[in-house]
Amino acid sequence: MNTAKPKAIILFDGVCNFCNSTINLVISHDPHAYFHFASLQSPTGQTLLEKYNLSTEQFDTFILIENDQVYQRSTAALKVARRLSGWLPTLHGLIIVPRSLRDMVYNVIAKNRYRIFGKSDACMVPTPDVRSRFLV
Repeated sequence: MNTAKPKAIILFDGVCNFCNSTINLVISHDPHAYFHFASLQSPTGQTLLEKYNLSTEQFDTFILIENDQVYQRSTAALKVARRLSGWLPTLHGLIIVPRSLRDMVYNVIAKNRYRIFGKSDACMVPTPDVRSRFLV
């Protein structure tokens, strides 16, 4: 396992198919391996949630921990997008939209993600080449 301190950590719902697809997208557009990952349900995820005084029981949010700062929901997603390759950094421009409006859209997706995209019985298993980026 990689022992270097991660530059940024993304916490995600490990049983959500949409969330897992999003993490796969981040992995494929993160050529410098800036991001590391932990499911909200994992021991590492639970420890980080406790450390930052976040709910350890609600898994309907996407969390970015970067430079000891915590970002959630749409702000987290947009801050992640700005560090990715390809066209994805252009999404960061949406940061000018008031957070309340961005999070309203985010919350609708989060509320319906299992119904629309489905749910797994277990967290995703990363391929060997990216396993070191997952914190367990």
